[in-house]
Amino acid sequence: MNATDPQPGAARPHTGRRRNEAAHRAILDAALRLLAESDGTPVTIDAIARSAGVGKQTVYRWWPSKGAVLLDALSDRADQDVAGPDTGDLRADLRAFVATTFDAAQQDTTASALRTLVREAARDPHLADLMQSFTATRRTALRELLARGRERGQLRGDADLDLIVDQVYGVFWYRFLLGHAPLDADAADRLAASLVAGAAQ
Repeated sequence: MNATDPQPGAARPHTGRRRNEAAHRAILDAALRLLAESDGTPVTIDAIARSAGVGKQTVYRWWPSKGAVLLDALSDRADQDVAGPDTGDLRADLRAFVATTFDAAQQDTTASALRTLVREAARDPHLADLMQSFTATRRTALRELLARGRERGQLRGDADLDLIVDQVYGVFWYRFLLGHAPLDADAADRLAASLVAGAAQ
């Protein structure tokens, strides 16, 4: 036996977890890419599996439907790209959240996917449900950031957090869909400053 050969009974390196993680990532990336490129054509589990280079049953192992895959893909991308800091400074934290939201939504694949989702949700009830679920997760993340600021006394105790969330995403969706004004760092800074000042003690 060569000295470099594994000894009898020696444990072999485990690659299953790495393969699973790679397949999981490939499926999420493929789902987001297909949604961005679909132009109204339904995205199917078969198409997602084929694009990801996996079997259809691999997709169903983790998700019960294509809507669940697409929701997870959108939420995963948002979690990666949008900062949710807790520095103790509400204005800075809010500005970071808003600025990264603005920036992430304008990346090519994400922007195309969001525009497709908004457009097709008007005529596809399943995509409408997906849109509501996705926006609810983003609202929750922002509301939690604001709640931490209120607990620290940086917002009034009676500050309407849901209204502040509406204002942030109202500005975002209005500018994102109509394109009448930029979604840039300056807009994020001015919006965060205005909202915190308006609801501060």
